[in-house]
Amino acid sequence: MSVTLLAGLSAIAAAVALFTIALAMRSPASSPPAVAEPEGSLRDWRQSVDPTALPPLLSRFRDVAARLTPTGYTRKLQQRLDVAGNPPSWPASRVLAFKGVGLVFGGGIAGVLGAHSGPLVVLWIAVGATAGFMLPDLAVRNSGEKRQIELQKGLPDAIDMMTICVEAGLGLDAAMARVARELEGPVAAEFARVLQEMQFGKSRTQALRALADRTGVTELRTFVASLVQATEFGISIADVLRDQSRQMRIRRRQRAEEKAQKLPVKILLPLITCLLPAMFVVILGPAIINIIHTLGHLN
Repeated sequence: MSVTLLAGLSAIAAAVALFTIALAMRSPASSPPAVAEPEGSLRDWRQSVDPTALPPLLSRFRDVAARLTPTGYTRKLQQRLDVAGNPPSWPASRVLAFKGVGLVFGGGIAGVLGAHSGPLVVLWIAVGATAGFMLPDLAVRNSGEKRQIELQKGLPDAIDMMTICVEAGLGLDAAMARVARELEGPVAAEFARVLQEMQFGKSRTQALRALADRTGVTELRTFVASLVQATEFGISIADVLRDQSRQMRIRRRQRAEEKAQKLPVKILLPLITCLLPAMFVVILGPAIINIIHTLGHLN
């Protein structure tokens, strides 16, 4: 198979994949149809404005991926999405759909690229399909890890603001509302969600424990446990917040020192493989050339 044909087939497969992604990311209609429709179509319109609703093509890909995933995968995927902050445009159904898209088009593109390899084309297809099937999981996991890092960085500042608010006379709920209103980022979003859950009927303890469970951040678990114990045993909230703020800043400084100590080890491999060979060429190259010329004249 010629290179031109392989490139053309790869371009066609990539265009089809991009067209499918564009259909999935297209924003749904936000207003009802202007023309009156039969009563039976009301349910179809409600599904069309549902942010989790999928086009028919992506629904088929989602069904394919659901058949290939083990039992309980959807629950684990939802937990990972909770860690990632539940992106509005990426519900669990859409992640499953794109796993199916990656499976089909990853295998197809790998098959086209490996068509010249004879019997090994089956291995190419298997590797491409597996990589495409796992790619959405890796994206969700990476997004969750980045969000956890942002939570670790922003938590000390949020606790400082809560400490100031509580010492100024505000209650704990009002202090959390202040943090949610004044700050930006994942910490403010999580405190806003805690307040919403409390408005929906959860107790403060339940909402805080749900916060610790869905984020998976060790520092946040410690903070929530301290707040719950202070509430149950009648300890001063301001003292607990002040102590937690001091501990969070110590841990943040320790993490920075740990990263600084790891840096020489991480930079060693690029230094050996990239910088030192170039230095040897620049330093020893002229000397080697002169030695070769001298030996040539002697001969």
